Amino acid sequence: MNKYKFVSWNVNGIRAVDKKEALKWVDEHDIHLLGVQETKSMKTQIPETIFEKNFKNITASESAIKGRSGTALFTDIDITFECTCPTVDVLDEGRINEVHFTLGDKDIAFFNVYFPNGQSKEERLVYKMEFYDRFLDHCESLKKQGKSIIVCGDVNTAHKEIDLARPKANEGTSGFLPMEREWIDKFLSHGYIDTLRHVIGDEPDNYSWWSYRANARANNVGWRIDYFYVSEDLKEHISNAYIMSDIMGSDHCPIALEMEI
Repeated sequence: MNKYKFVSWNVNGIRAVDKKEALKWVDEHDIHLLGVQETKSMKTQIPETIFEKNFKNITASESAIKGRSGTALFTDIDITFECTCPTVDVLDEGRINEVHFTLGDKDIAFFNVYFPNGQSKEERLVYKMEFYDRFLDHCESLKKQGKSIIVCGDVNTAHKEIDLARPKANEGTSGFLPMEREWIDKFLSHGYIDTLRHVIGDEPDNYSWWSYRANARANNVGWRIDYFYVSEDLKEHISNAYIMSDIMGSDHCPIALEMEI
């Protein structure tokens, strides 16, 4: 078996992160695939100076409205297929990188996703839920074709009370609404694994996003809204999953998944 390390990070503006040199840490890690969300840029605007490492493949999606959303995926793994998944990202907001590759005997569909936020208005919450369902349908279709599934990204929902510091205060807030949390239940019930919980169980105080207000990060008053999911057939290949909370530069921190395949 070979070891692989995947990392996901909502950078909240890749050009802003570049100015802070906040992605230079990538050069110090043996990362086989890096997925970033909320790049807020077109592919041609991604700075070449974010790190020294030259990944073999870079795929990116960009929003039809400039300066919003955007995802990018960097990898040394040989890709056999890539797309921006327009059947899910129907508003062309630059929210998905879908790539296919083979590791060992596994034919994998890998998704780097910036799921919609539902806080701004009711219409966006409706769209978020529709996006969730379209994404699940797409994953299920690929599984029927024999694909193993890996999903990383900012899901914009904390699943359980353990996944945010102040659950009672946020019961009516999008990102912790019953319907949003129930969708994660539904997703997992279709045979997907929350890799962090698989590794650490119910260990508390593990968050990946903090408000910029009131010293939330320093006080660890956060939310876990960034995830790595894998399909059930990859469960035995999970060797580690963790949150890289020491890395700064965004209101999110990176998360990692290590696998042996």
